[in-house]
Amino acid sequence: MPDDTTCVHLDQIVDVTPSAEGCEDCLRAGTAWVHLRLCLSCGHVGCCDQSPRRHARGHVRSTKHPIIRSAEPDEDWVYCYPDRMYVEPAGPASMDR
Repeated sequence: MPDDTTCVHLDQIVDVTPSAEGCEDCLRAGTAWVHLRLCLSCGHVGCCDQSPRRHARGHVRSTKHPIIRSAEPDEDWVYCYPDRMYVEPAGPASMDR
């Protein structure tokens, strides 16, 4: 049984291809974002919670895909929304923009 320091969603991480070169939803709507996040279940690229529309969090809520990573240069963190924790593995994180 996992404890409070163990993410139980790591098995849902797959090798993904980013869906867009920016926030997929902001690009479609013509709006701006602050930082980008990559869904590690399907490759959806969404904007962060500091962005006006918070598309990454909206994607997680609508799909139940649990784990995202930063898609920003020089950032290598991975975050699990349901477990509310940063998790391993991390690795190459940036998308060329």
